[in-house]
Amino acid sequence: MATKKKSTEQEMSVEDKLKALYTLQSYLSEIDRIKTLRGELPLEVADLDDEIAGLGTRINNFELELQELDTNTKLQKGKIETSKARIEKYNTQLDNVRNSKEYDHLSKEIEFETLEIELAEKHIREYGQEIVSINEQIDIANEQLKDKTTDLEHKKKELDDIISETKSQEETIREKAKKTEKSIDPRLLAAFKRIRKNARNGLGVVLIQRGACGGCFNKIPPQKQMDIKLGKKVIVCEYCGRIMIDPEMVGAKER
Repeated sequence: MATKKKSTEQEMSVEDKLKALYTLQSYLSEIDRIKTLRGELPLEVADLDDEIAGLGTRINNFELELQELDTNTKLQKGKIETSKARIEKYNTQLDNVRNSKEYDHLSKEIEFETLEIELAEKHIREYGQEIVSINEQIDIANEQLKDKTTDLEHKKKELDDIISETKSQEETIREKAKKTEKSIDPRLLAAFKRIRKNARNGLGVVLIQRGACGGCFNKIPPQKQMDIKLGKKVIVCEYCGRIMIDPEMVGAKER
């Protein structure tokens, strides 16, 4: 079986190889066209997914901050209650002081606890302002999340519609391309794929158009044009590196 395959490859002329490459290029160009039809939608969908995930993380972080502020607020309120209880106790003790020293000591304690209450109240006000600010940011983020989610649903539907319309067609073309690849010499196929990868428009094989390369449109010397027309060897453009084929060889019309 291997011997038969090898024999077939040896029997395949350069012209046949070029025709097979042109056929493969036609299939791949059609797949490229389908991808172009989908446009930037796949990237837009991916970007929206990332943005939505980022907004979700942001909202979650805001909610964690709110929980921390709530805990801190309760802590400060607890300090206020403790200080008030101490002030009440010190005021009661003031009624029973025996000397000015005890009076001064209790008065200072009352003053200290009063300052503690004022400080705690200041912290509570600050936490309250932060809570208001964070809630506003959460509202903005939720609104953005709502808009982005709606946008994503529309983009996904649009993409799904295009994919459903072209999926079967693309699969059929891909199967034809794979089948064609098997008939091409591996080294030539590898060279073609390398050229195609580096080509701006994905064209690894181009037709001669009015004496010029169909890829970069640079003029081809007459002798080289004749060599391409004869199809006895694979010839690449000296400017862009694409493989060149005479239109008549593949039954194409020269533009």
